[in-house]
Amino acid sequence: MDFAQDLKSQIDIVRVISDYVPRLRRFGNRYSGLCPFHNEKTPSFSIYAEHQFYKCFGCDAKGDVFNFVMSIEGLTFWEAIKKLADQHGIPLPKQSQASDDKTRLRAALYEMHEIAADHFRANLAGQNGAAVRAYLQKRGVEPASVSQFQLGLSDRTGRTLLRIFEQRGFKPEVIVQSGLIGRSEDGSLYDRFRNRVMFPIHSESGKIIAFGGRALDAEEKAKYLNSPETEIYKKSNVLYNLNRAKQGASQLDRIVLVEGYMDVIGASQAGVTEVVASCGTALTVEQIRAMKRHSLNVHLNFDPDTAGAKASERSIVLLLDENIHVRMVELEGGLDPDEFCKEHGADVYRARVQGAKDYFYWLADRARARFNMREPQGRIEVFQFLLPAIQGLNDKLKRAAVASDLASYLGVDSGDVLEQFRKMAADRVERTIAPRVDPARATDRILLPLLVGECANREELIEGLRGIEALKKGPTANIYATIMAMHDNGEAVRFSSVHQRLREADQEKLAAIVLDSGAAVPSPEDGMACVEALRKDEREAFLRELKAGIKQAEREGRMQDALRLMAELSNHN
Repeated sequence: MDFAQDLKSQIDIVRVISDYVPRLRRFGNRYSGLCPFHNEKTPSFSIYAEHQFYKCFGCDAKGDVFNFVMSIEGLTFWEAIKKLADQHGIPLPKQSQASDDKTRLRAALYEMHEIAADHFRANLAGQNGAAVRAYLQKRGVEPASVSQFQLGLSDRTGRTLLRIFEQRGFKPEVIVQSGLIGRSEDGSLYDRFRNRVMFPIHSESGKIIAFGGRALDAEEKAKYLNSPETEIYKKSNVLYNLNRAKQGASQLDRIVLVEGYMDVIGASQAGVTEVVASCGTALTVEQIRAMKRHSLNVHLNFDPDTAGAKASERSIVLLLDENIHVRMVELEGGLDPDEFCKEHGADVYRARVQGAKDYFYWLADRARARFNMREPQGRIEVFQFLLPAIQGLNDKLKRAAVASDLASYLGVDSGDVLEQFRKMAADRVERTIAPRVDPARATDRILLPLLVGECANREELIEGLRGIEALKKGPTANIYATIMAMHDNGEAVRFSSVHQRLREADQEKLAAIVLDSGAAVPSPEDGMACVEALRKDEREAFLRELKAGIKQAEREGRMQDALRLMAELSNHN
């Protein structure tokens, strides 16, 4: 058994996936929850502990624990192995035995980001960082936060970090791929970040993968400069501070979403540790799904200016589409979260977060300011603006209550509002899930789960099935042939290993049979009974064929053939 298989045998796939998929529920031999790879209201994602396998019957995501970690965190195969081995305290083989070119590149990029972070922190802590430390203190950033968020300072000159990388032996092509170093038109290299307060951006697992830099020069055109996308950094997938916020988010069952790095630090200093921000991008579906792994409740606290309000409206739609429960944190005085915490104090800010209202009422206030409520046309426009938001409420009673509030707000009959909502709901086309492949033979439903599961008499079953012609025909013939070949080669016959060997169509057949959540778990005795039944059918089919051959020979006057077949029939009776 190679290291990957040995590692997988020591890992509980349910426990690993439960860190990413909240509220897993057990149903017999499987665990079920909302799929982390696509949006759904009814769980179609299942984990099968016995087979160390997961499958979503909605989006067809499937695989073993390595596939899951690779997909959910964007890792290579060997990075997933290293992550799981580290988490479970299992020593890794030598790096040369557990790596590939892509993994080695990514390891170099991670190392370069750690080197850069250490260098930036040393700059800030040194003599040249005194003025910047004073600036941060004036901005209300406490020394503990400087340390916690690993803030730093990039050099004024343009090639200091470049020289450090060169001295460490990194090749120019790798240095450029880090995103920390740029290339000018004449081909020379330079430090991308210069004279900026540096904010390290971490992956969800806590590795530094990028930086955000705030300009210290007032004349600098770009106030904030973020790392470009690299092999280890895809900005649409990353939320600033999620690596620290996820624990508090799971405990409190909420995430506070703000706009900027300083807002995160200010809120965190106020005791709201479950706070995250997008990294210089508009909110994306990938970022929402990252939050969903830790809570289905998001408190939105964007800046109160026009741009922030528009971003909030757009984000509400995206969050509702992903079945997130949205509340709005409202701060008076036109202040962003960081400014509000400084002016009004931590206790007041925490109270605002705790008292956040449903998003609908924030939208209603927006509508009131936008449309003329004194005119019938204005009320119709408000109605059209707000009605889609009601659809985002999953709870029927809450929908009815909000519709009633909307009717009172508009001065119309609540029944009219509910009727309009019902019409809109009826017009929506729900996504349908393709039916599972359903092989016809009942014996497959007993034999295949036993053959690829933890079955004590697997070898006895396989020997009993040898030579049965029925297994060489029909929709599952390739599956049985693969199992037989793997067994004869001395390979471990398990669901995941057999699944990997099959073509896609046969993978679907095997999954539909073995992972059938409604099927009872067969016993070894059931399996042997199936073998006996198949052998009996095989014998009866053979005898019928002999009898038919005798009659055919007699009709055609081939008496010698008829006598020979009669003798053979007698020997088998």
